[in-house]
Amino acid sequence: MHDFAMMGAMGVAAFLVFGIIATAIFALWLWALVDILKNEFTGSNKIIWLLLVIAVPLIGVILYYLIGREQKISDK
Repeated sequence: MHDFAMMGAMGVAAFLVFGIIATAIFALWLWALVDILKNEFTGSNKIIWLLLVIAVPLIGVILYYLIGREQKISDK
């Protein structure tokens, strides 16, 4: 019976870790959307970044952080 109690504790821990990671990813996604909407980009890059971040959230946020922030015209 001890094994079931340990699995229950492990399940709760896994749930908490998953929740923290999911919250962090959501916060980064929200930050990227707000940053894209607040700033100006050259040409149609703003629409492209919005579509990418909305369609493929995790990859879109990573790419925006690495590439997209350099494409801003002004930073308010």
